[in-house]
Amino acid sequence: MEAEDLPAPVPPAPVLPVPPVIELRRAGLSYPGPPPVDALTGCDLTVGAGEFVTVVGPSGSGKSTFLNIVGLLDVPTSGSYLLDGIDTGALRDADRTALRGRRIGFVFQSFHLLPYRTAVENVRLALLYSAVPRAESYERAREALARVGLDHRLDAVPTRLSGGEQQRVAIARALVSRPLLLLCDEPTGNLDTATAGAILGLLDALHADGMTIVVITHDPLVAARGARTLAIRDGVLTERAPV
Repeated sequence: MEAEDLPAPVPPAPVLPVPPVIELRRAGLSYPGPPPVDALTGCDLTVGAGEFVTVVGPSGSGKSTFLNIVGLLDVPTSGSYLLDGIDTGALRDADRTALRGRRIGFVFQSFHLLPYRTAVENVRLALLYSAVPRAESYERAREALARVGLDHRLDAVPTRLSGGEQQRVAIARALVSRPLLLLCDEPTGNLDTATAGAILGLLDALHADGMTIVVITHDPLVAARGARTLAIRDGVLTERAPV
């Protein structure tokens, strides 16, 4: 075959940019008065896939408001919030709820486990309103518990679990939907120092696996685990310089 008869090479497909997991554009939240209260003001933030970010600030500074906005529990009253490139302010309430269930996992200071349900049942509850078939939900719950080192405690109820084990079940429950983003609000607040260190080690491992993690904390030792630390004071978010 002559060279001029060869088919022209197919150009490679363009590589599309990956959107940030979190993108806040002058986002704020004000509560009506009188007088009106600016809980969060003009927040600009970009968090890329796989980042581990910690957020610190005194009580009443706006940390909870920040968490509620990023977790799609509240809608900014000014500016915008894009989650994985999706403008969440343009969504209906039902679509926002569905997006939260698919893309975000939550871990709180209190474990919020049902006392008469086993570990695997507590984790499966996170898939109750999803389209995941029952048999698959069990397997996914088992896999999530294995990921946090509790595959040997599937049938234990919370009263038979230590505080650290209960928090691991709560983390497994947050992971079972295979979220894009893990939001943690004081995840070690109810744990002793040694157990807290083990939970932070687990978060480090999840981060090493590529999970995007945002941790709200008042503890400087927890804050230091993040690759980036943000500070909120009087509703204003700033980037804290590394120590």
